[in-house]
Amino acid sequence: MIPSTCDVAFTPSVKAEQARRGSRRHYADYEARGGFEADLSSFPCAFLERIDTAFLGTVNADGQPYIQHRGGPRGFIRILDDATLAFAERRGNRQYISTGNLADNPKAFLFLIDYETRSRIKVWGRARFTDDIAAHAQALGIDPDDLDIERVLIFEVVAWEANCPKYIPRKLDAGAVMTAVEALRARIGTLEAENRHLASLLALQS
Repeated sequence: MIPSTCDVAFTPSVKAEQARRGSRRHYADYEARGGFEADLSSFPCAFLERIDTAFLGTVNADGQPYIQHRGGPRGFIRILDDATLAFAERRGNRQYISTGNLADNPKAFLFLIDYETRSRIKVWGRARFTDDIAAHAQALGIDPDDLDIERVLIFEVVAWEANCPKYIPRKLDAGAVMTAVEALRARIGTLEAENRHLASLLALQS
């Protein structure tokens, strides 16, 4: 059988469960049409430019999964080439669970979500850390002398899929909301001043 990009997620056990629950035919057709994307050539760059949060999944030598939140300014995750994502790893609580897990098993998963547009993308691949921050500073748009940055995570993409927005709550960035509110307040202030001026003109004419 010809390998499918979906094989990274659709194991024999998964396919058996799909068959048992009636969705296997749909996903078999999906695989026949090409399945998951295999590289980043068609990855929605605008999506990456919007998001400021991600979740990194790793597994230790005993098969115990672990998910860790990763965040930064909007667009902190960058595309290095058609097969590689990367982002600056900032100093945290120094547990280094993801680091140890990747030392045992380089397979990793990135769950990317944009609550504002209710969109999400799943990315399967292999990940590693590098201490050579300077080599990636320009590509990541970071200061190599920023002491808050500890290293860089390199994520080699095997497959990715844009998922449906079902059940994703719409959440707005607090800063963006405050900017919009301040703009409305300023507009209201202008309109109130105009109303007072017009009222004074009417009073003079009466």
